[in-house]
Amino acid sequence: MQGLLENKKIVIIGGTTGIGLSAAKSFIAHGAKIIVVGRNAESVSNAQKLLGKDTIAISGDATDSDTSIQSINICIDKFGGFDGLYHVAGGSGRKMGDGPLHQLTLEGWNKTFELNLTSLMLSNQAAIKKWLELKLSGTILNTGSVLGYSPSPKYFTTHAYAAAKSAIIGFTKSIAAYYAQNNIRANVLAPALVETPMAQRAANDESILSFIHTKQPLDGGRIGKPEDLDGLALYFMSDQSKFTTGQVVSVDGGWAISEGQY
Repeated sequence: MQGLLENKKIVIIGGTTGIGLSAAKSFIAHGAKIIVVGRNAESVSNAQKLLGKDTIAISGDATDSDTSIQSINICIDKFGGFDGLYHVAGGSGRKMGDGPLHQLTLEGWNKTFELNLTSLMLSNQAAIKKWLELKLSGTILNTGSVLGYSPSPKYFTTHAYAAAKSAIIGFTKSIAAYYAQNNIRANVLAPALVETPMAQRAANDESILSFIHTKQPLDGGRIGKPEDLDGLALYFMSDQSKFTTGQVVSVDGGWAISEGQY
């Protein structure tokens, strides 16, 4: 039985830890060949060892305009094609000055947007330019956040992050509309709190965990796991979604429909 991604060649920006690494494992299990890109040299090395011969792990900064271009070219050179882009890279700007608006610094705003939105624009642009050049179809999956449309004012008060993740939705819908005529699809996967390196502040705070118990009530009221997102990622990277574009799908344990108790 063939996998859902048999013979697919996919680039994952932010694919060496957390959500991206889990997706890479799943994609490989379903027959894909993968390029994973990460900033941290150690995580890149670990990913290469873990993922094996059907993967090439690359060190690169997603905010550098050359990173995605080079990754896509390597995918084509080494694997003979390029079918899909999964953009996972991003992160909190809290340490850089993000926070509630009255405390938000201009540096925090700019760095948070660069990390979460500019990096994504660059990867999406590189993918679409390549598909247009080669006259091929393709699929993009961008990672947003429930905080882009479902705020949580007590524990999750990084307003630049929320704005950037909301902007990902508008950006993705806009490119989905424009490039549908080229059979290029673009969708958004929006997680709530997931156990990743970025989430350690929340994952180690008992009061936040208590809140999550009622804010994400599915499956006993827990933090999400990276593998919770793999099923939808597989769908959007596969031909199963060939008639689906411009969609935003939450994988949030019930966050967006739950009140949450303090």
